Amino acid sequence: MKQRALWSAVVVAGLALAGCGSATGSAADDAEGSDAQGNGAEGGDAEGGDAEGGDAEGGDAEGRLVVWDWKSADESAAAYIERARADFAEKHPNVEVEFVAQPFDQYYTLLGGAIQAGAGPDVILFNGGGQIRDRADSLVPLDDYLAEDQDRLAGWDAFARDGQIYAAPVTLQGHPIYYNRELYEEAGLDPDNPATTWDEFVSNCDSITDATGAHCFALGNQEGIGIEFFLSAMGSAVLTSQEYDDWIAGDRDWNSPGVRRIFELWTEANDAGLNNEAPNSTAMFNDSFAIFQSGEASHVIGLMSDIGHWKDFSEFLGAENVGVMQAPLVEQDAVPNLPYDGGIGYAVAEWTSDPELAADLVRSLTSTAALEAFFDDAGAIAADTTIDASGAGPSVAAIVAELETGEPALHVALSSETLELMGRLSQQLLSGSATVDEAMEQLAASDQAS
Repeated sequence: MKQRALWSAVVVAGLALAGCGSATGSAADDAEGSDAQGNGAEGGDAEGGDAEGGDAEGGDAEGRLVVWDWKSADESAAAYIERARADFAEKHPNVEVEFVAQPFDQYYTLLGGAIQAGAGPDVILFNGGGQIRDRADSLVPLDDYLAEDQDRLAGWDAFARDGQIYAAPVTLQGHPIYYNRELYEEAGLDPDNPATTWDEFVSNCDSITDATGAHCFALGNQEGIGIEFFLSAMGSAVLTSQEYDDWIAGDRDWNSPGVRRIFELWTEANDAGLNNEAPNSTAMFNDSFAIFQSGEASHVIGLMSDIGHWKDFSEFLGAENVGVMQAPLVEQDAVPNLPYDGGIGYAVAEWTSDPELAADLVRSLTSTAALEAFFDDAGAIAADTTIDASGAGPSVAAIVAELETGEPALHVALSSETLELMGRLSQQLLSGSATVDEAMEQLAASDQAS
């Protein structure tokens, strides 16, 4: 893919969006007055948001645009919003831009209401993958408006359907396996050489648990999201390259030995005691990350965006103690890689009165100057390939080194309905109330119907 090849020449920087908050007032006001919980691009809690607040109606071509997201009120996003506003104001000084930060846990429900009504915000933040593809009929294709940005930004595939682009990527989202180097040393293991096979990985985890009492994995699956991370992080260590490509292309065989093996691993890891206690009762955002940050688990499948990522972990463990490893090989014919896609991106609603004006705001929200502002504040991996992150530390360097050979994340290829079902089934698998056979049968039916 063109976007992935760009990483061979350019080191990526981070950017962060974060938080929920008041849906009224300017972005700067929101940032100051909100509960700046650091919600991730994949989820998070919704404290500080006001689902009913703000102006849910769209703007008008003569002087106002309304943006919906779940990020703009966070303190770490203040500089980003300020630069995006400044960039847009230079081009359109008489147009007011209002950001309405909605609570993430209600975001897509609220957006569904706007779509059903055919009225609402002009510019909309989306997660990449099923969330935007399922709603593409309500969005403006942006290929022509964003043509100048397509080489500069990466991660477009997650915001495209049927060959058309519906949002400009802001971040890249992926699922590195982070590990605690200090726990490796305490267990007498070499932190510079983490396990390369699953059997070795389990053996190392046993050594760490014996020496330190730490669990192998910090896992939160209360939201049913843990299986998404596990599927994408471990998938390339199980499937052959052809099976992987087929999955991404939509030709998915849920009864294949490889696909079954991923879900068997999910249950086996839990049955073997590799996870922290009660993962179905542990919130991924942010309890599972807290378990890793506190040294109570030696590994966690984390994120590349603005939460559950290298910067958060480095602040608690010390940058020198945060390692990034490839998925340990499970099947010999597999080729482990870093799974990543476009993380979050801004789209334009079909009901906006001036699509070109709204698309111009999207360009300002993905401008280099705006995205650079996030690097210092939150450290998520940006979609802008021209931003230099070479001084961000060893964890970022390890992630960036994997970007060129990375592949799309497996779970991002699934519809939102199938993801929701997979979340419920993953909890049942951990509790023992469903078998892998039952899960495969239901997921195959859902995927086929999507």
